[in-house]
Amino acid sequence: MTLKGYAARLRAFSLRLMTGAAAATTLALPACSQNSPPGRWAFDPKPDEFSPNALLDLRSLNEKTAGESGFVRVGPNGEFLLGNGKPVRFWAVNTDVGREKPFNPRPLGRKTAPDLARHARFLAKRGVNMIRLHAHVNPGPDAALIDINTAERDWIWRTVAAMKKEGIYATISPYWVVSTKLGKSWGIPNEGDQPFGLLFYDERLQQGYKAWLKALYAEKNPYTGMPLAQDPAVAIIQIQNEDSLLFWTFNNIKGEQKIRLGRRFAEFVKRKYGSLEAAFNAWENHTLPGDNRAGGVLDLHNIWELTQARSGGFARRLDDQLQFLAETMYNFNRMIASYLRNELGCKQLINAGNWRPADMMRLNDAERWSYTANEVLATNRYFGGMHIGPHQGWAIVNGDQFTSPSILLDPKSLPINLKQAQGHPMLVTESAWVMPNGNATEGPFLISVYQSLTGVDGFYWFATGDDEWTPPQSANGYMPSQAKWTFGYPDMLGNFPAAALMYRKGYIRQGEPIVYEERALTDIWQRRTPVIFEEAGFDPNRDSGNIAPTSRVRQIVPQEAFLIGPVVAKYGGDAANTKVGEVAKYFDPAKKTIRSNTGEITLDYGKGYCTVNAPRAQGVAAFFKNQSRFTLADVEIVSQNEYGVVCVVSMDEKPLRSSGKVLVQVGTQSRPTGWQQSPTTIQTQEGTFQGYRVDNYGRAPWEMIRARVQVSIANPNLRRATILDANGNAAGTVALTRTSAGVRFSFPETALYVVLE
Repeated sequence: MTLKGYAARLRAFSLRLMTGAAAATTLALPACSQNSPPGRWAFDPKPDEFSPNALLDLRSLNEKTAGESGFVRVGPNGEFLLGNGKPVRFWAVNTDVGREKPFNPRPLGRKTAPDLARHARFLAKRGVNMIRLHAHVNPGPDAALIDINTAERDWIWRTVAAMKKEGIYATISPYWVVSTKLGKSWGIPNEGDQPFGLLFYDERLQQGYKAWLKALYAEKNPYTGMPLAQDPAVAIIQIQNEDSLLFWTFNNIKGEQKIRLGRRFAEFVKRKYGSLEAAFNAWENHTLPGDNRAGGVLDLHNIWELTQARSGGFARRLDDQLQFLAETMYNFNRMIASYLRNELGCKQLINAGNWRPADMMRLNDAERWSYTANEVLATNRYFGGMHIGPHQGWAIVNGDQFTSPSILLDPKSLPINLKQAQGHPMLVTESAWVMPNGNATEGPFLISVYQSLTGVDGFYWFATGDDEWTPPQSANGYMPSQAKWTFGYPDMLGNFPAAALMYRKGYIRQGEPIVYEERALTDIWQRRTPVIFEEAGFDPNRDSGNIAPTSRVRQIVPQEAFLIGPVVAKYGGDAANTKVGEVAKYFDPAKKTIRSNTGEITLDYGKGYCTVNAPRAQGVAAFFKNQSRFTLADVEIVSQNEYGVVCVVSMDEKPLRSSGKVLVQVGTQSRPTGWQQSPTTIQTQEGTFQGYRVDNYGRAPWEMIRARVQVSIANPNLRRATILDANGNAAGTVALTRTSAGVRFSFPETALYVVLE
């Protein structure tokens, strides 16, 4: 994400906080509305009544009460374990439900505020067993430093209590620098500023931060009768959200605060070299205007310099600056963990943060290493494409220009293409296929499939403020527009059940590491090129010669390797132990195909499809206009849609060929009613792109493209097919045709789910 994109997203979240043909014998599903264009149907589900007779309800996958067997912990291979030692996988979301006051009714026809109990039950039914509360417990700038935002704390307490009852764990992220302004009485320089980077070293801000943590975690939650510190339903504590001394916002540190940091840098180099004079000798007397040797203060380079290749004493000074900044963050993370554990009695797992540096190739391993002071690592990463308009960070309005890319055609952009630190769980704590991207249907399928393969431990969909489905609606409650930061519509949320089921049940095998990289810390400080990194932009002419000289791997591994198997790093290791598997065996750039090293997943980014072919889960996400028929081990899928996802999953843990209960889930695409777009050419500083113009951003409800799918399953035991509504309740039946191997049926055009028994 560029600095401009980061700023847009910060504004987006701040504004959001302020406002807050079927062969059916019987069919009781929504038909195409009177005003729906041909080939579409209105998705406008009724409130879920949570009938005990629902045929699709994944609540039973959760514990009766979250934390009933103790605190979540980390296993020997970096996996999550429940308190009883049983492995657990988390299907996770970010939620704001119950936060906004006063209640602002959304265009759902509701007369009451969102209900946290209903919300928790709704999420559990669709496979969710973890939520994240992206909170802001710091007080306003007019309050005392040690005060806490009591309304925010009360929302956290209420939400943890409600989710706990439905077996849903919580990740709490209590601090975001963007929502913080230095108060008048806080005694911290630069009053009124957002304190980017200061939490890592400013002792006054740290004093206030610890007071906020104490008030949040050590005081009794009146809704559960125990402090959060002692509540095993809280699985993970995130220290802070999206701040780093290695991101562009480092350059915002100025005045007295920069001098304070420079004094710490001088102390660091004295410890390393013995004296400032020895340091300057090592740096070949490379100086900066703000250096004050007599006063014990050293200036710090603009973060841009750390993204560049330098040589001689200039480079050695940059190496030391990087080491100093990374160690400053690491030591802060370790100190806060000690405070949480030893002074507040918190037993939860701790995650340092979730951000990224200014340069993914040169700085990302330093950023990730600083997180290893705690048990859990994380990042935030979205997928969406280009969006240009006056409110592009938070709203969609007429005249906006956008592109609508797909991972099926650009697999290197999959948000969970991540290098994972050995022994640490890895999370993506915020993500989504962001509107106005029109290919979000592929998201849950691809995340489920590739999380299973690579062992990434959690992906938190962002975000919802509605207790059930999110309709098309204003981005801030009053400006004519469409919101963009949501997963709660049929393309994503509608595709949760099958995706969550096959991921949480482990139906798709985890692969063996395709890349195992050991990185000496000195190589990280010297910004040597890793053998694989997470972002495009590698320049072979500039960077290929900067791999650690002790490494046996001398070539950069293509980023397609992330889709072959796990990519694992050991920080503080020996580069000579780095190993790379047979990437060429699984990746064919000429044919544009990538296969998993388990043999269960194939991605063809030339034709635009991804198949999963496991004994208990089979399906495809595809541009069916390029290939309409897919024959898998026990399932054949034929679609006349241009694009979509079809997933066939066992509901009783038996192989599909012998299962007694099978879920067939079909996702197409939706847009708000009346949505209109037209092709356009987009001119930017980066070049010219073909995209779309929003001619009409539409209104509620969502309109979905009708499914035109035929499914065959090689299971002769299946006798009955029941059509389900959006809430998993029986809504009709569909006729089955017997085949020599099993059954075949045409999927209902206006449904998301069919259960075969």
